[in-house]
This record gives sequence, structure tokens and C-alpha cells, in this order.
Amino acid sequence: MQISIVIPLKNEEESLPELEAWIRRVCEAHRFSYEVIMVDDGSTDKSWKVIESLKRLNPNVRGIKFRRNYGKSAGLHTGFQVAQGDVVITMDADLQDSPDEIPSLYRMIAEEGYDLVSGWKKVRHDPISKTIPTKLYNAVTRWMSGIHLHDFNCGLKAYRADVVKTIEVYGEMHRYIPVIAKWAGFSRIGEKVVEHRARQYGVTKFGGFERFINGPLDLMSISFVGKFGKRPMHFFGTLGIMSFLLGFIILAYLTYTKTVYQEYGMADRPLFFFGILALVVGTQLFLTGFLAEMINRNSSIRNNYLIEKEI
Repeated sequence: MQISIVIPLKNEEESLPELEAWIRRVCEAHRFSYEVIMVDDGSTDKSWKVIESLKRLNPNVRGIKFRRNYGKSAGLHTGFQVAQGDVVITMDADLQDSPDEIPSLYRMIAEEGYDLVSGWKKVRHDPISKTIPTKLYNAVTRWMSGIHLHDFNCGLKAYRADVVKTIEVYGEMHRYIPVIAKWAGFSRIGEKVVEHRARQYGVTKFGGFERFINGPLDLMSISFVGKFGKRPMHFFGTLGIMSFLLGFIILAYLTYTKTVYQEYGMADRPLFFFGILALVVGTQLFLTGFLAEMINRNSSIRNNYLIEKEI
């Protein structure tokens, strides 16, 4: 199979028929072998019934329904696990991503050798309350990750199959899939200007302020896990040893001056308390490294989602 199209969704009953028809029209015009994987992330409207009806019309449609809402990352991860295509393309279900971009995205992966291609909505049709946090978020991500993409959170992306089978997406990490892919060794990351269409149905699920606060925190988590996820003792142990040695040197110096020069009032000196603090912090960091190593060696899979139905 050439293409798997993964679409996580929540409460998009009105847009799904038009989206499926558009995808089918594009794929059939280019003679692609394809599948459309729609992951219903706990919708409270008739989205699942719409997916069932689309399956009857188009055998290339697959549906997965979560028992409750888990978030976009969960929908993407689950879709990635069942995808069978050589190229996996993700898009949002709200018709703001154009299926007409599918052929060019496929060629960039299959023919030009990219591991991942991210869409760039250069011209956006969003309110200023969404565009300003997006620009700030993208600027911070570029600075911290070293990946020069303009639009990290664009839902329209294309991946080589082994990329989505290798990476693990959980929590709110879907915003940072290019960063996760880079840390996994997939360095050929490209970008393509794509059309951004105004939302036609429903309401946005975007949380601007929350995203601006949580985004850098998630990025720091990914950066740390990418560098030290398999060797946490190298991080915590190094800091712990440095802090412990600093405290030891300070207290050794104070002990020497008291013994040789018979100085009194050492316990009243700020340097004395700083030395003790450095010893305690160093010990705690070192123990944290040991605990992190033990947890890392016995960790289980984070992505465990309850699926109600699958077609």
C-alpha cells in the first residue's frame, strides 16, 4: 500500500463526509493505493455513525473509536500503529487541511528521500488570538530544537513508514513530532508551503494560552529525554558530583581554618551553610540519578488506550 492517511478527530460529524469524498477523489485521480484511518477521540456527537456510513461507501476507510477523550497524540499514536502504507500522511478533520496536497507530500517522501515533511501554513485564516501564540511557540521551538521549521504544529505532515513505527507520541507531544523524529535519528526533515482553509463547521479545539505555557515545557521534556532518556545518571550524577565536591571543598576549607587558626564562629558564616546545602543537594541529585536509572530499566509502555470499537 502506498499511502495511509491518519485523521484524529473529535466532534467533526459535519466535515467528515466532505473530507472523505475529497480524499477519495484525489487518491483515485492519481491511482494511489490508500487507506483512511479515522480515530474518533471520544466524540459526543454522531461522528462515529458517520465513520460507519463512510466505511460502507468506501472500503478503504478504517475507524477506531476510543471509549473517552485522550487527546490528539493518542489518536495519532494509535493510527500510526495500525497504518500499513509506505508513506503516512496526517491531517486534521476540520477541512482546514487540503487533501490536494497529498500527491506532492507523497512524492517528497517516496521520491525525494525525506523522512518527514511538515506543512507550513504560510497564509493563515485564524484570529489573532491564535496566530500570535503560534508565532511565539514556533520561534521558541526553533531556538530550542535547532530545527528550522516555520510551523511545527501544522496537522498536515507526511512521514516515511519507519518513522511513525519508531517514534512514540504521548501526552501533548504531537506538537513536537519533528523534534522526536530528529532525536530518533531521522534527520532528513523538510517543509512544504500548504494551503490553509478557513473552518467551515464546528468550533476550534485550540487552547491558545494553555498551549503557549505548556509548549516550551513539553519541548524541554523532549530535549531532556532525547539526550538523557537512556542514561539519566549521566545528567543527575554529574550535577550531583559537582555539587557534592563543591560542598566538600568549602567545608574542608572551613575545617582547616578553624583547626590551624583557631577561628571561632564558623557556624555563623554564610559559607558554612552554603557548603552544607551543596553537600545535601549533591547527594539528592546523585540518588535521583540512581532512581531514574531503575525506573528507566523497568518502565512500561505509556500508550495504553481503551478502544471501544474498530472497523
